[in-house]
Amino acid sequence: MKGFFKRYLFIDLKSQKTQILTIEDEILKTYLGGKGLASYLLKRYQPSGIDPLSPDNPLIIGLGPITDTAIYGSSRYGLYTKSPLTGFFCESYSGGKVPEKISRTGFDAIVIVGQAESLVYLEITDSDVKFHNASDLKGMDCIETERLLNERHGKDAGTIVIGPAGESLIPFAIVSNDFWRCAGRAGAGTVMGSKKVKAIVFRGSAKREVADEMAVKEFAKETFQRCKDLPTTNAYKNKGTPMMVDLLNNANAFPTRYWHKGFFEGYKNINADAMQTRMDVKPHACAKCFMACGKLSTVKEGEFKGLTIEGPEYETIYAFGGLCMIDDITKIAYINDLCDRLGMDTITTGNLVALAMEASDTGKIKESYRYGSFEDAVNLINDIANRRGIGEILSKGIKEASRMLNMDKEAIHVKGLEPAGYDPRRLKGMSLAYATSVRGACHLRSTFYKAELSGMIAPEVIEGKAQLFIDFEDRLTLMDCLILCRFYRDFYQWDELSRIIHMTTGMTLSKEDLKTIANNVSTNIRDYNISEGLTQADERIPERLFNEPLEGVESIRRDEFDKLLKDYYALKGWT
Repeated sequence: MKGFFKRYLFIDLKSQKTQILTIEDEILKTYLGGKGLASYLLKRYQPSGIDPLSPDNPLIIGLGPITDTAIYGSSRYGLYTKSPLTGFFCESYSGGKVPEKISRTGFDAIVIVGQAESLVYLEITDSDVKFHNASDLKGMDCIETERLLNERHGKDAGTIVIGPAGESLIPFAIVSNDFWRCAGRAGAGTVMGSKKVKAIVFRGSAKREVADEMAVKEFAKETFQRCKDLPTTNAYKNKGTPMMVDLLNNANAFPTRYWHKGFFEGYKNINADAMQTRMDVKPHACAKCFMACGKLSTVKEGEFKGLTIEGPEYETIYAFGGLCMIDDITKIAYINDLCDRLGMDTITTGNLVALAMEASDTGKIKESYRYGSFEDAVNLINDIANRRGIGEILSKGIKEASRMLNMDKEAIHVKGLEPAGYDPRRLKGMSLAYATSVRGACHLRSTFYKAELSGMIAPEVIEGKAQLFIDFEDRLTLMDCLILCRFYRDFYQWDELSRIIHMTTGMTLSKEDLKTIANNVSTNIRDYNISEGLTQADERIPERLFNEPLEGVESIRRDEFDKLLKDYYALKGWT
């Protein structure tokens, strides 16, 4: 079989010993790469029921058979582990230029176990692994750490890093690369920090051999010509994900005031047009991408003049602009930069800040944190990072923090992970997405908001929705095994995925064959989660969402959700 190096690197931090191990073809045929291979390796190496911060919890870096090929949307890597935030399967993905550097070390996956005696950074090449003392990097933010290591190791290297939050074991710490690209959700950066690894530098010249190199190149040309001028492409290139601010507000599905409302009156101050007006915005692309959804943005005037970030992305805008009601895009840009430097996930952090504002507003705490207050949000973020005051409570994550604040009934999360900016009361299919996602209330494992917002199926419709949802979920599971960028989901349907796999691996697979692989992967991860304590009670959205319907729209009822879940289980063949 082609498309794979057919080997993975095993690193024991305690002994500083490494092994190169072979991957059998049968494993790759069953699981492919990325998420599939990582789920197999995680079950192989992780003892059931361990503390996520235990040295025995593996941190796995995964690639797919398309990484560092000509295929558009292929410059992605994944991180996989047991989540310190949820206690279940953690998967998080990032793009940029670094994934190709990781691939050139010549491995399909890298498994890291143990704990270093003191803070280190790793240098992984196609010939060896070096363990460097990182005491000079201790406490350094993500941006400065990456800048220093890039200077130290040169332009041929790529680097992933954690910030102070990862070192301090904040359970929602990120791993970042290319300065603004983040594997953000569920705490992979925390596990990296628990192993006392500040950064990993990748360098090499290995090149994966695909089954038909000419066909890959022709397919890439064909994809570019077919998709470069489509409305979807132009929308991402011109406005990026902030275009979703208008779309979700117009649908009354933009979570606002910590999930009390679906519409934010100040949305025009934080949307894509506000960004274009108040910031100098340029398209910024990952390797092998013609959409350039990233927006390299510099604040033009005011308090934060000269601040440059890639973003803010829609999810950061929703979390701080909607939930916290901060109605200034430049202030959200500053918060984005602060979270990036500290190394904290903006969705989780924004939800926690809004929870504190809600606790203050309802008298659950004596401290004053006001909705709409930029200053209060910044203070709370710094308090979380430094575990000061209420920040000590919030730093434990939504599940534990809400319990300690006596806000279990108010807190919005599934399995300890907060939803993204798509309110499931209005977009009813997203209730199923949040409830059943293996990593918690995740929007990206199915991106089913796309089906409901685009008119493929009306938000109000329940009958038949689970079947369409599974088609989305299976196809995107395959994309996570390859690993493909989510924003290419419209361009790569089942036929295209079959062609991609044939060109890269040599396997000829029908849609049913692909769905079998997807089901193998999803069932394997479900078995993993069950071994870590998953129960049916974990696969529900919060009761508050049933008890507090959105104003002016038909909100999901408990019986509708129950039918979606029952249909889903029946179609999956699960009890």
